[in-house]
Amino acid sequence: MTAIIGGFGAALCWTVAMLCSSRASRDLGAFPTLAWVMAVGFVIVVPFVIVAGSHPTGVEAAWLFVAGAGNIVGLLFEYTAVRSGKVGIVAAIASTEGAVAALLSAFAGEPISAGVAAVLALIATGIVLASLEQTDDEANRRSTKAIVFASCAALSFGVSLYSVGHVSGDVAFAWLLIPARLVGVVVITLPLAIRGTLRIARRATPLVVGAGVAEVFGIASFAWGAQDSIGITSVLGSQFAAFSAVGAYFFFGERLRRIQVVGVAAIVIGVGLLAVLRTGP
Repeated sequence: MTAIIGGFGAALCWTVAMLCSSRASRDLGAFPTLAWVMAVGFVIVVPFVIVAGSHPTGVEAAWLFVAGAGNIVGLLFEYTAVRSGKVGIVAAIASTEGAVAALLSAFAGEPISAGVAAVLALIATGIVLASLEQTDDEANRRSTKAIVFASCAALSFGVSLYSVGHVSGDVAFAWLLIPARLVGVVVITLPLAIRGTLRIARRATPLVVGAGVAEVFGIASFAWGAQDSIGITSVLGSQFAAFSAVGAYFFFGERLRRIQVVGVAAIVIGVGLLAVLRTGP
């Protein structure tokens, strides 16, 4: 039950983060949105890092830096993608981060089973189908741009996940949360503030706060559920892509073509199957 609650909670939190950040990005732009989201998350996480005590050193710190940088770059690509593309498509493509991490593991020498290879092919097919837009030239251009940025987000998130995997068993959980927020605050929030360009509109304030809080609590919920079952938690957590597509339909009126719905479904199913195969006995 812990895995089910944790995974479902993570999916809901990440859905809230996606929906809030998509609206904030269109109001503020990708960089200011990311700056505020990371600042909010930093304020939440720092007390837990202080309580955690001893800090990582050497190789652990290097992997955490890569994880944080990958997460920040991924979010920047994601926030840029939702400024021009549909939330459901962007969320589905970004959710393939686990598949990217699996490929990186393969390149590093970890064998991939035939089942995992087949699922990766299913995910790739889903991305192609989800990208099939049929409107005017300008809309097609914007859709293509969003898909490219969403794919870059998935690659960056995959690098982050792969890096976290190297140190997740060696450092306190709080230290897995702080790198992205620390890098984000130092590299994006502070420079924007110093230049006087860290702007925010009143209507965007609750959106960036909601996204920042949801990002942190989503990870915390996932970690809590994974203590019971990594597989179940991963499968349920990955469903944020489907939840985001549904949420975008109801809140933003976004509609997908039937072939795109098939593509999103293939991605969601593929990501879920991949989580099962990667964490099975």
